[in-house]
Amino acid sequence: MIRLGKRYDEDIERILPHILHVEQLRGKTVLITGATGMIGSAVCDVLLYLNRVKDANMKLLLAGRSRERMQKRFGGAIEGKDYTYVAYDATRMQSLQIQADYLIHGASNAHPALFGVQPVETMLANIAGLQSVLETARMGNSRRVLYISSSEVYGNPIGSDIHRKLYEETDYGYVDILNPRAAYPSAKRAAETLCAAYIQEYGMDIAIVRPGHIYGQTITDSDSRASAQFTRCAVNGEDIIMKSAGDQLRSYCYVLDCASAILTVLLGGQKGEAYNISNCNSVVTIRELAEALARAAGVSVCYANPSDAEQKSYNLMKNSALCAGKLEALGWRAEFGLTEGAERTIALFCNE
Repeated sequence: MIRLGKRYDEDIERILPHILHVEQLRGKTVLITGATGMIGSAVCDVLLYLNRVKDANMKLLLAGRSRERMQKRFGGAIEGKDYTYVAYDATRMQSLQIQADYLIHGASNAHPALFGVQPVETMLANIAGLQSVLETARMGNSRRVLYISSSEVYGNPIGSDIHRKLYEETDYGYVDILNPRAAYPSAKRAAETLCAAYIQEYGMDIAIVRPGHIYGQTITDSDSRASAQFTRCAVNGEDIIMKSAGDQLRSYCYVLDCASAILTVLLGGQKGEAYNISNCNSVVTIRELAEALARAAGVSVCYANPSDAEQKSYNLMKNSALCAGKLEALGWRAEFGLTEGAERTIALFCNE
């Protein structure tokens, strides 16, 4: 479904001023795992653009399980020239035998349908897969590792915090660890502690980002998240079907704003710190996101009952609205508000 071109390049150009210290990437080697995923591929698009248009002269190592999928996703780039493919399976420990200045670990099962049927793989990608990256960085004396975590690490608020609106980076709540759906948030929590352990034991430089709910044109065809399903319906000219009242509060962020935030923390975040990724102008309900996409595509929002399987895959958090103050203190800000982000998403899919 992904259609990239002039308008997408225009969006990348707009977010570049918000990537602090981007000049540090010039001439460096960067490894990205999860390079064909929704967030990882957007980060790769930005880096490829910097090489193509800004002569950044980076060596890009794009890691994934399928060379064919990599070539399909980055069809406008030439393997061996614009990037190097690295065979990588995040569900097992492996020696990557490479050297990179910066490593970004984004490989993970990241959409709800997989959490229920592949909870083991969901956990391993965030533990075994991360350890492979950390060991690669440790043995290669890399400058920094950036781990892409999730807002789901916060769980549900407890006691007097139950009415909290925005989660700050220290606001940890309750996760039912015996619920198989907790494979995702539990693995993300464990992975962040693994990062802290490597910092303590080996003195490594690692930073963490916790994206909220990301939307945009880089969704994959298999993505089962609500925002991805809404987008596919809208692009196809179909009414958006909601399987709940949609009153859960979420932090939404356009995918290229998320990419600029990731690169900002990679280059300017503090060692050992975690940073929420959230657009303060897009903290809205699921229903409001659906309505924004529907308006952009000229379709309607309708309601239906969810299946049992769908209910089991739902995010365990009733509220996952994030405070981005810590990230913004680095100098970052989002470029695209919800209305424009939804319009750009639909326009880019429709190749307008």
